[in-house]
Amino acid sequence: MKRALIITYYWPPAGGPGVQRWLNFVKYLGEFDVEPVVYAPQNPHYPIRDEDLLQQIPTGVEVIKQPVKEPYRLAGMFSKKKTKRISSGIISEKSPGMLEKLMLYIRGNYFIPDARVGWVKPSVIFLKDYLKEHSFDTIITTGPPHSLHLIGLQLKEISGIRWIADFRDPWTTIHYHKSLRLTKSSEEKHKKLELEVLRKADHIVVTSVTTKKEFSEKTDQPISVITNGYEVTEEITPIPDRKFSLAHIGSLLSERNPVSLWQVLSELCGENKNFNDDLLIKLVGVVSDEVLRSLEEFGLNKHFRTEGYVPHKEARQLQHNAQVLVLLEMDKPETRAIIPGKLFEYLAAGRPILAIGPEGSDIAKILDDTGAGSFLNPAQKKELKEKLLELYQAFQQGTLRIQPEGIERFSRRELTRSLSEIILKP
Repeated sequence: MKRALIITYYWPPAGGPGVQRWLNFVKYLGEFDVEPVVYAPQNPHYPIRDEDLLQQIPTGVEVIKQPVKEPYRLAGMFSKKKTKRISSGIISEKSPGMLEKLMLYIRGNYFIPDARVGWVKPSVIFLKDYLKEHSFDTIITTGPPHSLHLIGLQLKEISGIRWIADFRDPWTTIHYHKSLRLTKSSEEKHKKLELEVLRKADHIVVTSVTTKKEFSEKTDQPISVITNGYEVTEEITPIPDRKFSLAHIGSLLSERNPVSLWQVLSELCGENKNFNDDLLIKLVGVVSDEVLRSLEEFGLNKHFRTEGYVPHKEARQLQHNAQVLVLLEMDKPETRAIIPGKLFEYLAAGRPILAIGPEGSDIAKILDDTGAGSFLNPAQKKELKEKLLELYQAFQQGTLRIQPEGIERFSRRELTRSLSEIILKP
């Protein structure tokens, strides 16, 4: 059995999608002759917490923790709300105030590649000694935060142990990178660090075909696509919503605000009394003020309900209960590589998926391959209206259901099998 040291920032009780990927890899690696040991921060600044996830840590897995110093604690003295927004990734507003501009400038230019860079040096010092006393075949770093890859980079140079860099999101082409108000020298430093990681890691893992293509132009190192996935746990009994519910599970930030969807829904409510009576918009998770204003602007106040952040188990139940699951991505070329983790749980829920995002998105291919739903660009208002009417008519007739094909390959266990093959490779 080979041993793998997994260096991750997001670990229970962290909530949100960032923790799910490696929590579930760790759960199944033992079945494929890999013993995982997890290295995580002792006192992290998690913007979202889910204490229930602590129960999912596999019994017997060793978890090493070391303190981390983060600027968000100091920044919180000036504005807790803005600090939480920025640490959550909510950093793109149409008209950010002076305080937020200053915070973004400091974040982007004094903390490269990110605000967790202060954990790199103490982690390398600690792990250098730890590796002298404990044998490992592979070191794995997962980002964001991409500063964790700098830990892997230095440990590779010190120990010579094989290193796998897992990118859950791109680095310099991530959609919010331009919002960091970077100077030219800071931008060059980001690119230099990214290239160094991509060229010195022994193997790179990404979550989308588009990211693989992008990275392949920067490095000759092997790159594998291992998407996020869904977990097969206890059987969930759906309790179908009585109304024609459109449910979005997860944070809905300003730049994902689906104005075209709200406009079309408003038109349908005005044109079809039954549709107006039956429509229910369910938003589960953090919702930006701009989204709430848009719903009010289009007269949809009486149709929507916000749930706020809910534990992962409850979120999965809500997915199974929804009539239609809505997936939203920013309409930008740089978000074509983003495949939200919720997509795979949506697939497992077996409910029709309505996705809206940029043309050429990797999401569209997955929906086409599985037959699980439809993908539209925000500009396709006519097609969006027709699709919503089609879904609503099926709801009225009691035939609103799908049978997605080939989704088993996205199960967490099968994805871990793919990861183990990389780890076990000579």
